[in-house]
Amino acid sequence: MDDKQIIDLYWDRSESAISETANKYSKYCNSIAFNILHNNEDSEECVNDTYMRAWAAIPPQCPNRLSTFLGKITRNLALNRYDQYSAAKRGYGQMPLALEELQDCIPSANSVEQTIEDAALVEVINRFLADLPADTRKIFMRRYWYLSPIKEIADDYNFSESKVKMILLRSRNKLKQILEKEDIAL
Repeated sequence: MDDKQIIDLYWDRSESAISETANKYSKYCNSIAFNILHNNEDSEECVNDTYMRAWAAIPPQCPNRLSTFLGKITRNLALNRYDQYSAAKRGYGQMPLALEELQDCIPSANSVEQTIEDAALVEVINRFLADLPADTRKIFMRRYWYLSPIKEIADDYNFSESKVKMILLRSRNKLKQILEKEDIAL
């Protein structure tokens, strides 16, 4: 079933919308949650919560890309659950590693300028991603949006781990240069 048909089921308030969503997107959503949480039960719970959030959001929202819509919900739910765990436990999942890698090219969360320049930052990052070669962009997004482990990315692209690390390093350095050039506070 295609995404338009699934969205139509949500608009019609048909309960089959959730089962059709699960049939098509459970593996995708579960991989996002698992990369953050590294726990099957919690990942499954986030995915189930994703379906309920989608049910509550459609209507009134009508997503252009259902996969992106569901992925964002899953990621946010998993990050919220991760925050709950990390208050008691440190070092859980890929998030600390990915954030540590990006720390030199992400603006400070406490910066007043960063708050004011949010829209500019989003525009710059979108341009940066659009200018990357397709494989580099996919690798960058897999690591920093989906929080995939480097080994998994390397296996999926038939690259060595060191090649993936180098691609990520060069991408981060390029992003940092672009942000500095745009006078966005780091």
